[in-house]
Order: sequence, then C-alpha cells, then structure tokens
Amino acid sequence: MIKEERKQQIIDHIGKEGKVLLGDLSKLLNVSEDTVRRDIKELSDEGLLKAVRGGAILHSPIPLHYREREHYDVGHKEIIAEKALKFIKNGLVIIFDAGTSALAVATKLPKELKITVITNSFPVANVLEDHPNAEVIFVGGRLNKSSFSTMGYEAIQTIKNVRADICFLGICSIDLNLGVTGLNYEDSQIKKTMVETSKQIIALSTFEKLNTAENYYICAANEINTIITDIDPDRSDLQHYKDAGIEII
Repeated sequence: MIKEERKQQIIDHIGKEGKVLLGDLSKLLNVSEDTVRRDIKELSDEGLLKAVRGGAILHSPIPLHYREREHYDVGHKEIIAEKALKFIKNGLVIIFDAGTSALAVATKLPKELKITVITNSFPVANVLEDHPNAEVIFVGGRLNKSSFSTMGYEAIQTIKNVRADICFLGICSIDLNLGVTGLNYEDSQIKKTMVETSKQIIALSTFEKLNTAENYYICAANEINTIITDIDPDRSDLQHYKDAGIEII
C-alpha cells in the first residue's frame, strides 16, 4: 500500500471513530508503528487531524473567525441556549465568554431577569445593551478581531477580580483525556482565567466538538461541572463524561 492510500485510510478511520491509536493502525495497515507515526505527523502538519501521544484525534470542525461562526450550526446553538436558561436565576453574577453559543444564551435572557453579566464579547454586550435588568460589566483590553472580543493583560486582570457564580464557556474542543482546548492562544488564556474565577463552569458544546482537540490548553475536562449539548444526554457515547463526574444536559 502506498503512502497516500495509507493516509486516506487513516483519515477515513478517524472520521468514523473520532480518534486513532498507533497500535491499532499498525495492525490495520500492516505497517510498523513508526510508519504510522510519520503518516500521522504529515496529516497533522496538513491540518487534517491532531497528533497526540499514542495516536491522533479530530480537530474541532468550527470555523475560526466570528463572522463564519455566527452563521454556523445556528439551530443546534438555539437548543443549547434553551437548556441553559434553567441555570440562570435572579441575583447571579455570570461570565459570558466570546463564544457564539454564549451569545445565543444572552440573546434569550428574559427581560425580567435581574443579573450581572461579565463579558469580553462585543456581541454579547451589544445584545444586552437594551436589557432592562441586566447590569453589564465589559472587560476591556486589546481587540481580538477574529472573535470580536477583548484579550490581553488588562482583560485577564479584570476577570481575576471577579468571583462569578456561573461561567458560560463556549467550547471549541473537549476531550476527556486532553481537556478543554482552543484554537487561539490568547483567547484560551482568557477562558482559562474565567474557569479559575468561577464557582460553576457550564460548557456549551455541540456534539461535534466533543472528543476533539486543539493546541492551546484551557482546563481539565473534570473542571467542567456541566456540559450542555444539542443531543439527547442519555446517549451511550456520552457516558464516559458522566463517569468522570460531569453532568450532561
């Protein structure tokens, strides 16, 4: 079997299984683990998968730029937002990150709800501009043009001064072993600080982002209290998250 055929089989296999192990691929392709490791590295360099210790895992399928993400998978984000509303009560201090799923939740906040929102997201702040009872504290800093949010030292220091009741964390990628990861280094540092300063972490994630990984670490998967997703929480392929103590909604 030539290299290109092997690489295509690796891609096909990871597309079905979500991840691949060197040993399994070595047997499947009838080649050495060193050969498989080189193939995986090439595929990783091409951006077709994410090489990890002992194998590979899928990249997150979401687009990088906000303008593309705001029109991506809108219906499923609506499902997630509806589920999230049950966690929001009067008097809470809530962090909304710059994810488009967090924006979907902010858009649905009832007008009678009295809460304080901390956010570094221009779209979230804009949505809540006319909300009669939501106090909004906007986190300043440098503009991240790909996410329409603020980032940098000033933003991180502001968030460190907050002790939020809930953090609604838009997820790029989450894997039980590799943790929560992101596409952008500085955005991931902001999310990490939000996690560290909040009592309850609620991850907003469509199913396709589960069991994927990116380059920049945010937190361990078990630091998440709840994952709100767009599918039936009783599906068997979510059980390993429940076994780790994470609530699935």
